Amino acid sequence: MEKLNYTKIGDYNVPNLVVAPEKTNYKIGKYGKIRLHYLKTNNKAEYTILFMNGTLNEHLHQIYIDCNEQIKLIISQLVKQENITEELKEKDQMEWVKQMNNIKSRAEECVLKELIYN
Repeated sequence: MEKLNYTKIGDYNVPNLVVAPEKTNYKIGKYGKIRLHYLKTNNKAEYTILFMNGTLNEHLHQIYIDCNEQIKLIISQLVKQENITEELKEKDQMEWVKQMNNIKSRAEECVLKELIYN
């Protein structure tokens, strides 16, 4: 564990805190931005720890990757389960679009609940 250095200001010893630099810029996308907003408004302690350690962008990038992978997986499972086929797409495009939008919304809702808001 590192030893903290202090600066005396008036009657108080104030720790010399330095924010760790971010390693690189990461793509965080839609889900990373949602997670960032959630951390800032509902979990300030975790946000502060990630920010001070310099791992916030890496965390948001990992959330972005995990959410996209999970959504793709859930969509493919639901498409098979509900028998949404290319035949339906050729036969009735509007019905196919409606079904796919419904599946995407359900998959996104699950991912948001499991990965973003916990």
